[in-house]
Amino acid sequence: MVVCGEDGLAHRLAAELRGVYGERVTLVVPPNERTARPPVVGRARAASAALFDRVVNAAVGSVGRGGGGAPTPGVGGAADPRRDGDLVWEATEPTEAVLAEAGVERATALALVYDDDETNIRAALIARRLNPGLRLVLRLYNRRLGQHIEELLDQVATLADRDGAGADASTTVLSDADTAAPALAATAVAGTSKVVQTEGLLLRAVERPPAVSGPAVPAGLCTLALLSAPGTDPASDGPAGNGSDGNGEQEPRLLPDDEEVRRAGGRAAIVLEQVSSAGGPESAAPARGVGGVPLASLFSRRLRWSLAGSVGCVIALAVALWLVTGTHPLRAFYLTLLDLFAIDDPAIGQSLGRQILQLLSGLVGLLLLPVLLAAVLEALGTFRTASALRRPPRGLGGHVVLLGLGKIGTRVLTRLRELGVPVVCVESDPEARGLAVARRLRVPVVLGDVTQEGVLESAKIHRAHALLAVTSSDTTNLEAALYARTVRPDLRVVLRLYDDDFATAVYRTLRAAYPLALTRSRSVTHLAAPAFAGAMLGRQVMGAIAVERRVLLFAAVDVAGHPQLEGRTVREAFRAGSWRVLALEGRTDTAPGHVLTRGDRVVVAATRRGLAELR
Repeated sequence: MVVCGEDGLAHRLAAELRGVYGERVTLVVPPNERTARPPVVGRARAASAALFDRVVNAAVGSVGRGGGGAPTPGVGGAADPRRDGDLVWEATEPTEAVLAEAGVERATALALVYDDDETNIRAALIARRLNPGLRLVLRLYNRRLGQHIEELLDQVATLADRDGAGADASTTVLSDADTAAPALAATAVAGTSKVVQTEGLLLRAVERPPAVSGPAVPAGLCTLALLSAPGTDPASDGPAGNGSDGNGEQEPRLLPDDEEVRRAGGRAAIVLEQVSSAGGPESAAPARGVGGVPLASLFSRRLRWSLAGSVGCVIALAVALWLVTGTHPLRAFYLTLLDLFAIDDPAIGQSLGRQILQLLSGLVGLLLLPVLLAAVLEALGTFRTASALRRPPRGLGGHVVLLGLGKIGTRVLTRLRELGVPVVCVESDPEARGLAVARRLRVPVVLGDVTQEGVLESAKIHRAHALLAVTSSDTTNLEAALYARTVRPDLRVVLRLYDDDFATAVYRTLRAAYPLALTRSRSVTHLAAPAFAGAMLGRQVMGAIAVERRVLLFAAVDVAGHPQLEGRTVREAFRAGSWRVLALEGRTDTAPGHVLTRGDRVVVAATRRGLAELR
């Protein structure tokens, strides 16, 4: 398998393919990656560590700056230097010569994970021509464009497969931002569901406290994971699938069986809350405040009370005129309006009560004029600034302060608004891509450097529910978290940190310093790489949810060719700690006794190793 990229996702993906799935990997990176320190992409797995040892050694003998290259003799053997498949090729961009030298013509799958959409698309078109049967995985931020590119490349592969060989030349377009955003948003908001959605299927997972887990879990809900026992460090990374890290501390247990759930006293659980049909990828709950300008935002609270008082006075005067003169109620209201607007109809020669009411009506009319003028001016000003960024309103509380409106921050903001969570954004770049989304969703934004004094205070951090720092700078995220903790020691903090080792150290230190506060660190590459790896293996990975520092994958798998699934019932196909069948595509109910046949396509929740075993 070939992985082409320029950042930590490429390294993490290469380690995932080699260490978890045992695949041979060729990594194509820019030339400066050889001298720079590779990002730390995981905890000590012997296989992934060996991969980086081999690829760094291989890089010493590889060339190809700006074009193609070939390993020198002695790296992997003179006869076939790609014998082990674990090589690093250096190239400034994935040109046709580079892809050919990297072995794309003989590869099973190619992942293009550059940060630039155009680079990935151009390389995908070249790769599809070099190898029509190649399995392609693209990293694209533009989702609509990604759908069109996926259809185009699949059509090319279908036309090229004229002999009906049936090669798995699929094309999968993924976004690391879309994969990581649900987990980041769910971590920041206690009690919200973790959602994985694709095509017509909606999977909803929710965390339940210890009192509801175990035997008390409602019927029909399956337990996806048991969380760490209270007092256990969820940042530790022991062997996957074990219930202890060797020191007696319980770790999160993914996909436990019923007996484990019954014996899991005192441990919270993540359970499947709903598997139902959805109206498509955009059928999630709509964000509030998206359409139109609400009436309440046109006029201030004080002005609305003034208008209401004036209307009440007019009604009272009309009723008084009706009672004093005996005039028909509609005529009394009409005469009151004439008096109110000083239209010449003096009550000369009429009763004293009528004359007094006319004078009072004229006085109320004089008082009403400045109120009407203020309403017109305020409404015009509101419409004029409707496209401008909103400021955090007074008295706002219980919201999430979101730092950074880049690719990840924009997706997280959209997810939070779909969940109905109030958000205040902080962004230093006035040209950030997420500002347009914040303006459309009418989300308050504070423009300023979060490291400067007073910026977080403007975002009402002292009354916030959580701080979600997802800027591209680790030091900025850490500084903001530390400053926010000085303002609110019990504030829930979620950090996006690039380096896993650094994230673990920060988590443990903050937990020790603030034992009563919740701190979580998340790496986007850590959350996204399993989905990209699963897609390279030919499975439609629908999404992933974070279970503390582990990842649970959701994938659609064809039953045909899988002896672990074919001919078995849904209950028999379950393997604790590896995978669980959640539903059949196209059906909203899946009975445990249903027998899986060759034509079925099932949705499974699986660990990374479990998904590899399904091969």
